[in-house]
Amino acid sequence: MDTLVLGVGNPILSDDGVGIRIARRLKEENPELEVLESGEAGVGLLDVVVGYRRLIVIDSIKTGRGKPGELYQLSLEELKPAGGLASSHGVGLATALELGRRLGWPVPRCVRIYAVEVRDNTTFGEECTPEVAAKIRDIAQEIAEEEGLTRPEAKPNGFGI
Repeated sequence: MDTLVLGVGNPILSDDGVGIRIARRLKEENPELEVLESGEAGVGLLDVVVGYRRLIVIDSIKTGRGKPGELYQLSLEELKPAGGLASSHGVGLATALELGRRLGWPVPRCVRIYAVEVRDNTTFGEECTPEVAAKIRDIAQEIAEEEGLTRPEAKPNGFGI
């Protein structure tokens, strides 16, 4: 197993489900991708990510400083509690992966984290707010290009001509 794209969030809490919606979009555009959705994070994800070389996580974030739909790329260091970002999902991803490594589990060594600024992650609803929903397609495309997840274009004669 090589790469896992993991959409994290709650799809019935408005913008909180944006990570899942982007992961679904990536799967639609690239059916060969290994894509999973989860409402779990931290230690709950260890069983899911074991065995993959690369992990791409897509989640929501509410900093209050960005515009809804703005995409951030975060490092595992930024997710550590000492870094000032606390996780609403309990034990953070960085801590869980470190625990997995210390236990000798084959956890991903390459971890990329994308977070989308949201406006409303507390209202029950199966749709993202309009400003976040309008960005899903572009964000999925940006992540696919950044991570090299785009499908090679079909070559009409097999020789690239």
